[in-house]
Amino acid sequence: MRIDVLGAVRALRDDGSPVDLGGPRHREVLARLVAAEGRMVTTDTLVDDLWTDPPARAVGALRTFVAALRRALEPDRPPRTPPRVIVTEGPGYVLRLPREDVDVHRFQDTLARARRDAGAVPASMPGAVPGAAPGAGAVAELDAALADWRGPAYADVTGSAWAQRERTRLEELRLEGVELRARILLDAGDGAELAAELGAHVAEHPWREPAWGLLARALYRAGRQADALAVLRRARAMLVDQLGLDPGAELRRLEADILDGAAFLGGSAGADGVAGVGGTATCDGTATADGARAGWSGRGPGVRFGPRTTVDLARTLALAGGDALVHSRRERLRAIRAAERTGDTHLTARIIGAYDVPALWSRADDPEQSRAVVAAAERTLTALGPDGPADLSTRLLATIAVESRSADLSAGGRSDGGRSRADLERAQQAARQAEALARGLADPALLAFALNGVFLQSFTRPGLAAERDAIGAELLDLATPHQLPNFAVLGRLVRLQSASALGDLDAAAAHAEAAERIAATTEAPLVPVLTGWFRARAAADRSTEPGGPTAATAAAQYRAAENALRTAGMPGLHRGLFPLAVLGLRLLHDRPAPTDPQLDWGPYRPWAFPLVLLAQDRVAEARTALAATPDPPLDHLQEALWCLTARAAVRLGERAVAARAAAALRPAGAEHAGAASGLLTLGPVARYLAEAQACAAAGAAG
Repeated sequence: MRIDVLGAVRALRDDGSPVDLGGPRHREVLARLVAAEGRMVTTDTLVDDLWTDPPARAVGALRTFVAALRRALEPDRPPRTPPRVIVTEGPGYVLRLPREDVDVHRFQDTLARARRDAGAVPASMPGAVPGAAPGAGAVAELDAALADWRGPAYADVTGSAWAQRERTRLEELRLEGVELRARILLDAGDGAELAAELGAHVAEHPWREPAWGLLARALYRAGRQADALAVLRRARAMLVDQLGLDPGAELRRLEADILDGAAFLGGSAGADGVAGVGGTATCDGTATADGARAGWSGRGPGVRFGPRTTVDLARTLALAGGDALVHSRRERLRAIRAAERTGDTHLTARIIGAYDVPALWSRADDPEQSRAVVAAAERTLTALGPDGPADLSTRLLATIAVESRSADLSAGGRSDGGRSRADLERAQQAARQAEALARGLADPALLAFALNGVFLQSFTRPGLAAERDAIGAELLDLATPHQLPNFAVLGRLVRLQSASALGDLDAAAAHAEAAERIAATTEAPLVPVLTGWFRARAAADRSTEPGGPTAATAAAQYRAAENALRTAGMPGLHRGLFPLAVLGLRLLHDRPAPTDPQLDWGPYRPWAFPLVLLAQDRVAEARTALAATPDPPLDHLQEALWCLTARAAVRLGERAVAARAAAALRPAGAEHAGAASGLLTLGPVARYLAEAQACAAAGAAG
């Protein structure tokens, strides 16, 4: 009998025939016992590992799985004879199989022996004893152990935190095994043929420093000194440019040895005409005329910045808007994927959480990218486990909350509708957890990041402007004394939106001016774009007052704001906003909806289109469109979209729809529709609410 988990979980009889292990739960029980490596696993632990929310009879189900596995693994065991493979021990179970009969145990034991062998002095190094080359049989054993890998460990155990942690750990060991095998060969004076194999390994795992060194050694061993130095330059560029990390001392020492033509590396000095001919090629692509090595300085042609600066640059680019913002998002996702490939969970968590760029809008600019970031953050959070560093867990949770924009997750904002509610609830829970953790860490910047997530998950129903204003006020209280200008801008803009929603244009204008002052010192050009929209919104509101600007003047201000936003790199905010603003302006003046077919209503079309059809006297089509209109997404504009639904329902006499809109709008009766965005307004919600209530009441009376 043997059990394999380096791939899908399986059991094989001595003749190689497969054992029918049963369903996914049976396989996971067996896999969890394998992972315990001969130690007892309690029933409580197995239940917790198998079920996120254990059913009432979980222990009974577990015993059923164990009994079935025992029958499958020991089909010839006589009745009432104690089992020998899955044994009851104390309050749990233990797997009793020789380690050589379980592929993962065999692999780990082989790796441990190879490590010990490789600890001897390499035959090719000065001071080695002739005939004492390490790992006489280690390479053959490693070859066999690595060949046992059929895919990711526990490949068919998905969705379990314990399995994800084991997969991450074992993949790191597998990569170490590949590199250890190469090192043993190179240390023994062999390995010139490894260049192609190691080149593929480095391409797949570019952030593993030892692999770059091994590839350079193999190339040097093959007499390709120039290629070896080029590999080291590429390694440096990858590490510094993408992760902001300097290469370690071992790679720097290897560069020096290759440049010096060190005999113990086994290559031929000067074979490629690089070293020893006038100048010295260095790892940063420069050369010194006197042969002195320039070393790895952290700067050089083609390398933008050094340690930590890359992450800071991405955050700065995000605040710059336009093409820089688009580039920043793209580079961020590349860095996350590269970090995940390293298998270093803590590094991945730092890379994901470092992008703490303040976010204001409840619809993502690139929903696909946001989903990818959230998925990576959730994977990394699972890999960290409940005992992971609190600051990293907080950053991952805050990232999930910030990137899970409510407009994209609400049923009205998604075409699939399927998992939207579960995704939204998970994001809201992440926001709460991030805030709770951050409040205990005495890190103002981290708490501000967490509060950003709380803000973006606060659009749970209409009428919550006052609650969001409190979040903005706390952001300012944190940011001002602790010199966090970007979060100070966020606090001001959140309070601008809240004051706008509550109809306090003077307070909103004061916050706009304060945000602009901070932005002028931090070079944040997106802020004037947003405050320009607010001033157009204020002009629209005042165009209904005696002596105020004309509707045409307000429309012109909206058009100017639209022109500025078009190139700001924020499609999630831009698309459909201008037509909605114009519609709001026309409703303020009791005018019909605009009917220009060139207008791109973007995500707001389902709620605007019934009024557009009514403006064209297409009543039957408007009624059909209204019947198909979903509830609005839970975002900045939910009050505005409910008001559009209410107005269309009133015009068409659709009393049930009017009643539904009135029920949704009632908590927002003191706010202005659309003004929670700080960008546009349809006027007081109370006006639309009264119309909808009257329409619904007429139906009830009838």
